[in-house]
Amino acid sequence: MKTLVIVAHPDLTNSRINRTWMHAFQQQENVMVHDLYAAYPDFKIDVKREQELLMAHDRIVLQFPFFWYSSPALLKLWQDEVLAYGWAYGQAGTRLHGKELLLAFSTGGPAEAYQPSGLNRFTFDQLTTPFQAMANLTGMTFLPPYILSGVRTLSDEALAKATASLIEQTLQVPIRK
Repeated sequence: MKTLVIVAHPDLTNSRINRTWMHAFQQQENVMVHDLYAAYPDFKIDVKREQELLMAHDRIVLQFPFFWYSSPALLKLWQDEVLAYGWAYGQAGTRLHGKELLLAFSTGGPAEAYQPSGLNRFTFDQLTTPFQAMANLTGMTFLPPYILSGVRTLSDEALAKATASLIEQTLQVPIRK
């Protein structure tokens, strides 16, 4: 299985979590890591190239920090432009059918904040509904997301464990040393 990890972090250099995850993915076989902000600092997306990348992979991972209950701006723009009618959905839009979609995201706040009784009042399942709908509309299978919460206070040891868990869940194989 070939996996495409699309990293969408506007300040990856200063992101301890997403940078660590990206480096771990880069160590894996059959994984291509694609940093959207490095590829498109001007937000001018090469739609054809992005569609070719999607077609060449079986599993698509969207990796990002959870900003205001969604993804960073460039990932949303990427969705709007790359997942075009007639290509990704609609009568002739079947190019992504049978592929898998997995979200891998981090939150600064703790998991307890994402409960009906928590600070944010909504669950991650509720907040990721637009991604689930996107997968449905494009014929992809939405896999259980990998969510790492409370990253502001995460120890190095906990980050290492979480990263190993992410790789294992994403690739469904033990992490390569």
